[in-house]
Amino acid sequence: MTFSPAECPDVQTTEPASAGTPNAPGGPHWQVVCLCAGWCRTCDAYRATFDELAAEFDGLATFRWIDIEDEADLVGDLDIDNFPTLLVASAEATAFFGTVLPHAQSARALIERALAGSLTAARTDASVTALTRALQRR
Repeated sequence: MTFSPAECPDVQTTEPASAGTPNAPGGPHWQVVCLCAGWCRTCDAYRATFDELAAEFDGLATFRWIDIEDEADLVGDLDIDNFPTLLVASAEATAFFGTVLPHAQSARALIERALAGSLTAARTDASVTALTRALQRR
C-alpha cells in the first residue's frame, strides 16, 4: 500500500525533500521516529512492526520509539492527536509527520519514498522542528 497526497494531508507537493545516498557522507541522515503512548493498545501491537522495519532498513535510517509521556521533555509542546504518529526527517527536511495506519506496508512506503528523495517536504510547525533538532543532537 502506498499513500497518495490526498491520503496524507501533511505532505506537500511543492518542495522535494533532500535526496542523496541515505546516511552516507554528504547525504541526508534519515530518522524514523514513532511517537506513541504506553496506554495505547494500537501502539503496543505496532511495536513489533516498527522493530521489523528498523531491521529491514538498518544502516539506511535511524529508528527511534518515543513514548510521548515518558519522554515529555524531548517531545516538548508537540501535540499528538492520534497514534501511531510517524516522523520521517533528516537535518535538511521533514519528509513526513502524521498518523499512519498500523501496518508495515504504510510505513515502508513512506520510508522508501523518503530514502529515494521522492517524498515531498511536509508542512510542520515549530514544535516538530524543535523535536527534529533535538533528535539530531542525540
